[in-house]
Amino acid sequence: MSNSNPSTLSVPSAAAVPPSGGTAANKRIMLKAVDPGPSRSAAGSLGQRVGGNWMVLSLFCLLLFLALWQLYSTVGNEKFPSPVVVAEHAWYFLSDPFYDNGPNDQGIGFLVGFSLARLATGFLAGSVVAVVLGVILGLNRTLFKALNPYIQVLRAISPIAWMPLLLYTVQNSGWTALLVVFMASMWPTLANTAFGVNNIKKEYLNVAAILQMPTMSKVFRVILPGAGPAIVAGLRISMGSAWVAIVPAEALLGSLGLGYFVWNEWNNLDIANVIFAILLIGAVGVMLDMLFNRLAKSLAYTD
Repeated sequence: MSNSNPSTLSVPSAAAVPPSGGTAANKRIMLKAVDPGPSRSAAGSLGQRVGGNWMVLSLFCLLLFLALWQLYSTVGNEKFPSPVVVAEHAWYFLSDPFYDNGPNDQGIGFLVGFSLARLATGFLAGSVVAVVLGVILGLNRTLFKALNPYIQVLRAISPIAWMPLLLYTVQNSGWTALLVVFMASMWPTLANTAFGVNNIKKEYLNVAAILQMPTMSKVFRVILPGAGPAIVAGLRISMGSAWVAIVPAEALLGSLGLGYFVWNEWNNLDIANVIFAILLIGAVGVMLDMLFNRLAKSLAYTD
C-alpha cells in the first residue's frame, strides 16, 4: 500500500506474519503524526519565555509573597505587621546603624559586627582543626574507616545541643558561643577533607614520591590543591551551619549580636523588629554563601 502523505509512516504489523502452513496478505498499520495544535504550541512557547527569563519569575514570586503578606496583616491578623510597617522599622535601624547608647543599646551595625566577629573566630579555629585532622585521616585509609562512624555521629548532633555542656564546662557565655561555632564548623569540613584527600588520584601521590618531595611540601603542593574543591565544599556547609548556630546561641546566652537583638525584641513584643532581624540574618547568610560559592568556582578544575 502506498501513500503520498509525508506525515504517514507504514509499519509492518505482527499480524502480517502468516501462521505455519498458510498464507496471509501483508497488513500494515498507518501511523500519522499528531499535530500539537495552536493551543499547545502557544503554551509551550509561553513556558519557554517564562522559563528563560528567571528574573521576571523571581520578581513575580516576590510580589505574590508581599501581596499575601499584606492580605494576611489586613484581613487575617490585624496585629501582624504589614510589609510597609516592617520596611519603616528597617529604615529606622539602617539609617543610623552605628549608634551607641550603652552596652545593651547599640546600633544594628555593631550587632552584625559582633556576630560576624564571633563567627569568624570560631569558624577559623574549627576549620583549621578540621582540615588538619581531615588530611591525617584521608592519608590513612584504615584510620579513616575506623573513625568515620564516630565522625558521622558527631556530625549529626546539633551544635545547640552542646551548649549546656559547654556552658557548664567553661562557665563563660562568650567562650561558650565561640565553642558552639567551633563545633558547628568542624564536622562538615573534617568529613569533606578526609573524603577529598582519600580520593586524590594515586598518580599525583606517585609523582610526589618519585620527586621525593618532603612531607609538608607534598601536603601544600599536592594534597591540599588536589582536595581543594572538596575542602571548600565542606567549608561552605560549615559556614552555613555556624551561622545558623550562632544566632540561637547569642539569644540564649545573652551575648550581644543579632541573636540577642531577636530575643530582646521578642521580649518587647515588637514583631516588626523581629521580622526585620530575621530578614537581615537571611541576607547576611546569603552574602556569606555567595562568598564561598565564588571561592569554590575559583578552585574548580578539570583533569
